[in-house]
Amino acid sequence: MRKRSLRSLLVLLTLSGVLLRATTVLDYIPLSIDGKPVPLASYRGKVLLIVNVASHSIFTPQYEGLQALYAKYQDQGLVILAFPSNDFGQEEPDGNDAIQQFAAGKYKVTFPIFAKILLTGEHMSPLYQFLTDKQANPTTGGPIRWNFTKFLTDRDGKLVQRFEPNVTPDSPELAAAIEKALRREKDKRDGIARMRAPRSFVAIYCNIQSAM
Repeated sequence: MRKRSLRSLLVLLTLSGVLLRATTVLDYIPLSIDGKPVPLASYRGKVLLIVNVASHSIFTPQYEGLQALYAKYQDQGLVILAFPSNDFGQEEPDGNDAIQQFAAGKYKVTFPIFAKILLTGEHMSPLYQFLTDKQANPTTGGPIRWNFTKFLTDRDGKLVQRFEPNVTPDSPELAAAIEKALRREKDKRDGIARMRAPRSFVAIYCNIQSAM
């Protein structure tokens, strides 16, 4: 009985995303909008924009801009992850089904929306504990101030930049950061390819001539 209880506790901690020595967002396993565990490691290789959302906020129209960003950069590797919360101004009182229907119906959202979470207090989402931890993430940590705060990660799940709610999805600042994060891996691959590419005939000939 004791062994079974311990196993259940370990499973619960894992599904909640409470992982020891987590170093990136890919170490967490939040729940999808329909209650299924989603290992964020499944997004490895993608640039992530993580946003806490609400259906009744002055910032709610940003859903439209976020969907436009997703449509523009999805093929290049951007994924937007939305996490509803009712912690700020009680701007998300609805249940998960209503949240999904609202976002998809009014704003035609197609990017992943996760189950409603807590962003304050002792039961704060483990993912957001990590995102706001100033010791783990000195440049992007700190309490969430309101809905539609945005966290950008690179393709390895490491935090790159944080944007407050007043930074809209169509802002040049956000677009530039996304494009830089998307480009960084391509530049890395191109550099490796150049290092591995065979030397040109001219380079080989020059080397032969200098040796003579």
